[in-house]
Amino acid sequence: MNIKNLTIRQLHKHYRDGDFNPQQLCHYLLKQAHELGDYNTWIYLMSEQEIQPYLDRLQESSPEQQPLYGIPFAIKDNIDLAGIPTTAACKDYEYIAEHSAFVVSQLIAAGAIPLGKTNLDQFATGLVGTRSPYGATRNAFNPDYISGGSSAGSAVSVAQGLASFSLGTDTAGSGRVPAGFNNLLGMKPSRGLLSNQGVIPACRTLDCVSIFATTTEDLHTLFKVSAQYDQQDAYSRRNPASNCKSLPVQAPALFSFAVPMQQQLEFFGNAQYRQLFNNSIEQLEKLGGHKHEIDFTPFIDAARLLYEGPWVTERYLATQPLIDENPQALMDVTRSIIIQGKDKSACDAFSSQYKLRACKQITDDLLAAYDFMMTPTAGTHYTIDEVNKDPVQLNSNLGYYTNYMNLLDYASIAVPAGFTDKDLPFGVTLVSHAFTDQKLLSFAHTLQQSQQLPLGATDWDLPADSVTKIDDGYTNLVVCGAHMQDLPLNQQLLERGATLVEQCQSSADYKLVALPGGPPHRPGMLRVSAGGNAIDVEVWRLPVDQLGSFLQGIPQPLGLGKVELYDGRWETGFICEGYAESGAQDISQLGGWRAYLKTLD
Repeated sequence: MNIKNLTIRQLHKHYRDGDFNPQQLCHYLLKQAHELGDYNTWIYLMSEQEIQPYLDRLQESSPEQQPLYGIPFAIKDNIDLAGIPTTAACKDYEYIAEHSAFVVSQLIAAGAIPLGKTNLDQFATGLVGTRSPYGATRNAFNPDYISGGSSAGSAVSVAQGLASFSLGTDTAGSGRVPAGFNNLLGMKPSRGLLSNQGVIPACRTLDCVSIFATTTEDLHTLFKVSAQYDQQDAYSRRNPASNCKSLPVQAPALFSFAVPMQQQLEFFGNAQYRQLFNNSIEQLEKLGGHKHEIDFTPFIDAARLLYEGPWVTERYLATQPLIDENPQALMDVTRSIIIQGKDKSACDAFSSQYKLRACKQITDDLLAAYDFMMTPTAGTHYTIDEVNKDPVQLNSNLGYYTNYMNLLDYASIAVPAGFTDKDLPFGVTLVSHAFTDQKLLSFAHTLQQSQQLPLGATDWDLPADSVTKIDDGYTNLVVCGAHMQDLPLNQQLLERGATLVEQCQSSADYKLVALPGGPPHRPGMLRVSAGGNAIDVEVWRLPVDQLGSFLQGIPQPLGLGKVELYDGRWETGFICEGYAESGAQDISQLGGWRAYLKTLD
């Protein structure tokens, strides 16, 4: 069968051109899946007879009528599919699902075809993909290496070209680490946007259904279909209009991103991963990004709470009564982790909640100034033998960049970002506040397109960019005084959703004066024809619909106009009327407002 790739757009083209139909495709994919059985990807691979009812539903439809018409997908085996066993990788827990999970039903209603249930770390407890009585799921690039977990089979099925996309779950990184290790995109949506009804919980207050795919275009379509409010799920949240774009949007030409400080980056001795991360930073800078190093400590502190705090009690509750009545049904490593939650107290719970809240207040403020934060998806990659020799510590190492995410209520997307000299994938993760999923998709799209890596472990090329650049609703704003980061009026920008793009200088054509009055003290920046200076400024991205209210709060003699920057760009920014120079102190020789403030100390 001549398949160019399994992306939604390409399959729909194949169907329209008559190259093959969904039934022929599913027959081919099932055959391929059986031939790759040594990878331990599947717990339950459906028969053609079991798939037939889903194909029959397509008879009166078409790709024009259903966005996922004939699109094959895989389901992690802690998510229900009606009439098919659900095991959570524990045979003694197995049951036949009466109904499909809410999110599975949404996908099927849109035309998608389920192929089966995929292997996982037992009860979704692990980031390695080896903690399964159905066998360790092997990496799609090198079977000696771990696939990552717990959504192991879900990632490998897509990477090997056996499914267009797959569903995983993500509590501590299970939807991102396997993506990083198998050259895939892994979308961990904002908590509650994808319903958890029909999903076996790990930590019910934190769990997210995640999506693995090969292109951001597909992720956009899948997110739009699956992010539906579910009244039957107590943790479901409605997707705000700002996160419901009808088209994928390219990233802006100028943006800002944060990374952990160099001394806080951890690669566990993997020098190639360190270099690949530095390469990713350089790539974003080439694309118009401005890097800012931030203190990663509060993220690390939050991450420790996931297993050291009371949230492990949720895993214990999710496995009752099995773990109480038949503890030997669980693998030793799984049982040893989950049983720790049995004796946590209410004091433990509230104490950890207080610590988490303190961390979140700090991290929210840190992220607010930037479009997103980028970290490695994982700091290193282990072989199956290495993990088997030290299963707890090595698993913990893999959570260094992931465990904090749901505790702090953030959205994230894992993005492919290169290969080691052993041809093993490396990935990065983009992070931002809840309900910024679409914004993160735009940056993930720009990064993926810039690298042109193949799709998963196949030899399929990344399809040509089909995303249309449209107005993203933001404008750049140059500030030179009290609105700069950490200064008294900066909150006026933050509360309007502005993010810091870059700290730079104006062209050498300006005079800076300290205006009388205050507090807060304010400068005025005036363009001059001769004898000017370059002035330290900051460029912020502000939603266009917030510009009016911001302008109303600017007092005379200040206003907004065009400011020339060091590289010849002209951006909207603060300017000062010429009459204000009379009675003001000329501070141009100091080069900026912060330097002037230091003279007042």
